[in-house]
Amino acid sequence: MESIQATTRPAAHAPGAQAPSFQQLAARFRPVFQRIAERSTQRENERELAYEPVAWLNAERFGALRVPIEHGGLGGSVEQLYDLLIELGEADSNLPQILRAHFGFIERLFAEIDPALHGPWMRLAAEGVIFGNATTELGEGPLGELQTTLRRDGDAWRLDGEKFYSTGTLYADWISVSAQRLNDDGSSDRVIALVPAEAQGVERVDDWRGFGQRLSASGTTRFRNVRVKPENVLLYVRDQPTPLTAHFQLTHLATLAGIARAIVRDAVAFVQPRKRIYSHGSGDTPREDPLVQQVVGQLASTAFIAASTVQAVARGLGEVDRFRQRGEAVPESLLFEVELNTAKAQAGIVDAVLQAGTRLFDVGGASALQEDRRLDRHWRNARTLASHNPTIYKGRVVGNHLLNGARPTFYWAVGSA
Repeated sequence: MESIQATTRPAAHAPGAQAPSFQQLAARFRPVFQRIAERSTQRENERELAYEPVAWLNAERFGALRVPIEHGGLGGSVEQLYDLLIELGEADSNLPQILRAHFGFIERLFAEIDPALHGPWMRLAAEGVIFGNATTELGEGPLGELQTTLRRDGDAWRLDGEKFYSTGTLYADWISVSAQRLNDDGSSDRVIALVPAEAQGVERVDDWRGFGQRLSASGTTRFRNVRVKPENVLLYVRDQPTPLTAHFQLTHLATLAGIARAIVRDAVAFVQPRKRIYSHGSGDTPREDPLVQQVVGQLASTAFIAASTVQAVARGLGEVDRFRQRGEAVPESLLFEVELNTAKAQAGIVDAVLQAGTRLFDVGGASALQEDRRLDRHWRNARTLASHNPTIYKGRVVGNHLLNGARPTFYWAVGSA
């Protein structure tokens, strides 16, 4: 395996060390979240990519949160991960999305990859290595097929292709690439090729121009004749129930819950010091106006519901993970339940958070529109996250299951029919 300079070194763990409590993890990471939040508006205004915040998180080994203690990680639970992602999303919603591929790769190892192959990758994550994503392709290729290929080249493979929506990859040390492996016997397999981000033939382009999540680095990644060692190619199966799709989607929902909390934070910070009122208002100051109080209370309600919903789905994923840790088969019924609950959560959270991003502006007049406040980023970022894996199809999956007993869709693809 190619060597890479890790950002940090794993902390030593005594034999029989216990995983940390949430209080211990919160004490470790909340100061970093606060530091990230302090300049989030300025980074947004200047489109300053989040290299520093990623490095701050790495210094505290945030990326090792779900890595088992025996591999040098923190050994955190699924529930702890999503609670912390909500808090990180409140600080800056770009950061959970940047790290979505990293945590998704760890969960893929747990859910879909032979445990005998976990060790080297878990140890890299424990050392501070960040894994990026190169999955989706643009254009009108056949639905469900990949144009990115691995071809045999002596004792190795050669990777060629182009990806977009490569979220987080500008910040990554290694890239997890979805590819079609063309075997010597004429067959092909869907695989993950793991490639150092600085490998020869890899080009990462900062060309994401969406109106939201501007710092998530969700642009183009090109692979031209990139050499891949056989041990860096992982085979996975796509035709069976998996918790992985719920994990990927729940990261988006945790980020939306964080945005909802940030909306409340910024509404309170905007209203509390204000003295200007309207002649037809209902209080001597905005904070004493019952109509403004009602808006802020409604925003807080949305944030509570969003976070509670994410936590409910996370408990289901945590149950799946505990089956794995015990070495027991995960009941198919539980995988169905978790996938369907994730879809219900998406259908319920998205509209509520988008509405909160609009209602935020009801607490003040035109001064709330000043660009230096950048309050519009909450709606724009929420709208961008809501456009991933469109919500209308999630509602349909749930309705089809309830009406017709249809199995939920775990993996989905884009392309031309």
